[in-house]
Amino acid sequence: MILGVGSDLIDIDRIEKAIERFGDRFLDRIFTEVERRRCDRRGAIRIASYARRFAAKEAAAKALGTGFRAGVFWRDLGVVNLPSGQPGLRLTGGALERLKAITPPGMQARLDVSLTDEPPLAQAIVIISAIPAASVVGAL
Repeated sequence: MILGVGSDLIDIDRIEKAIERFGDRFLDRIFTEVERRRCDRRGAIRIASYARRFAAKEAAAKALGTGFRAGVFWRDLGVVNLPSGQPGLRLTGGALERLKAITPPGMQARLDVSLTDEPPLAQAIVIISAIPAASVVGAL
């Protein structure tokens, strides 16, 4: 059962300009330490990596049905990579509380994430599904 779908498309240059203008203040407000370490290791594609994660956070906030209000903050939505390399989301704080609130009893939430970029754009799609709790494999 699908609980929410979110999509976001962003201009990579917009993220680059925000980083140039605000530096660590912007990065600390939006991204978790795990995300920053991963993006900063990306060398020439560092900015695109940040842009993909920014888009994923926007898409996740839409899929939760709240946007960035009702206690959901940027750093509550952390983009992580599963052991396979597949992107995923780790929710904390208000985002996790919202996820719990929309997940029916006896079910567990599954978050599927797709990230891509084709400069100058980056895109993310997030699908939140409810599956029977016993069948959860690799859910975050």
